[in-house]
Amino acid sequence: MTEKILFPHHPSLKDHLPVYANIAEVSNRIFNCLNDRSVGPWKHIDVTEPLMQLHSHLLDMMKKGQLEYETLAYIYEARSQGKITNTAEDLQSTNLTIETTFENRILYFPGHDIAVTQLTFYTHAETSWPEFQCYAKSVEAAHNFLQAIDELLRQMLMDNITFLVDTDDGVRRRNFSAHGIIERSDVILDEPVKKDIFRSIDEFFKDDGQFFRNYGIPYKRGILLYGSPGNGKTTLVKSITGSTEAPVVYWQITEYTNSATIQEVFSIVSRLAPAILVIEDIDSMPEYTRSVFLNTLDGTQAREGLFVIGTTNYPEKIDPALINRAGRFDRAYEIPSPSQKLRKAYLQKLDIKHIFTEAQLTDMALRTKGLSISQLNELYMSSALNWHYDGDSDYEKRIEELQQQNKKAERNNWQEADSYIGF
Repeated sequence: MTEKILFPHHPSLKDHLPVYANIAEVSNRIFNCLNDRSVGPWKHIDVTEPLMQLHSHLLDMMKKGQLEYETLAYIYEARSQGKITNTAEDLQSTNLTIETTFENRILYFPGHDIAVTQLTFYTHAETSWPEFQCYAKSVEAAHNFLQAIDELLRQMLMDNITFLVDTDDGVRRRNFSAHGIIERSDVILDEPVKKDIFRSIDEFFKDDGQFFRNYGIPYKRGILLYGSPGNGKTTLVKSITGSTEAPVVYWQITEYTNSATIQEVFSIVSRLAPAILVIEDIDSMPEYTRSVFLNTLDGTQAREGLFVIGTTNYPEKIDPALINRAGRFDRAYEIPSPSQKLRKAYLQKLDIKHIFTEAQLTDMALRTKGLSISQLNELYMSSALNWHYDGDSDYEKRIEELQQQNKKAERNNWQEADSYIGF
């Protein structure tokens, strides 16, 4: 049955609805172009929100040849018919590339019989606005297209890590290939805690969360990792994300984080579910957005299929409501300075050149109480340099310097040092 339309494309629209007639004329020409390629009852389907969230990923799929497409036409001759961008990280350098865009062109996807464009409408009032447009022969066809793109995106991101950064212009996305996967065996953490964390993550993604359905548990989970800097929170997260078969999204909170970016981030990630969302330095969440963030964490739909990992160096800054209410962060794990046993095991693992004797390693582990994993790395590197050039590691002196550094940091007493980095 053909739907009844009260104001179809017709020249008389200029007499009755002169402003709307401009939009209708653009729409009519697009439909004619689409019918030349694939005859059918073309319709404009509103998919603005998902397209805004997906368009950069869609373009990436098209560029990589993962999604077949055709440019059927350019819409306005006086508008851009090509785009060149600088893809270099450093804006002072140049890495020019020709980029495909939705703007001002009708992009047709033959495998789905769908077309997409981003065009500008003009009115008699000399105003204009850009809009994403999707054209399909039914709402169901557009829905199936978006679902197919979601699945393609999920598969594509299995081998990548997506970074979402809140900017003054909304959420900025960037994808990086997963490099330098950290093995679980490289994580320096007490075995019971380590076992608990990895068991939790493995069960979440095993058989698409069958465990949760079997036991009638909501399919969502959140853990908070806290502790002083340098003790391996980031290493643990990289080990989790690198050894789990799931899309991984890192969200960087900034001063631009607001209710809109929070909703956008969770909307993007939920499309990839089951997936991992990592929120590092969660204590940096701006005060005025915390209620929105907490409410989003409470939402079952927004969290369905998401394993959220939050990290903080300053647990005292965390709102107690974030931890003390079930369904937000289910567990909080302290990542403390390594114990004497772990310190010795870690130094032993670093010492591939066998610079130290067994007795020296035992002594180093005893002396390094309170030092972080990153400080143990520094201890080994500086001792190795000394051993390489002077034939003596002089590790006792290195440990003493690091311990003094910790004491000054605790007292915030850097100004009393004989020398310090110049700021």
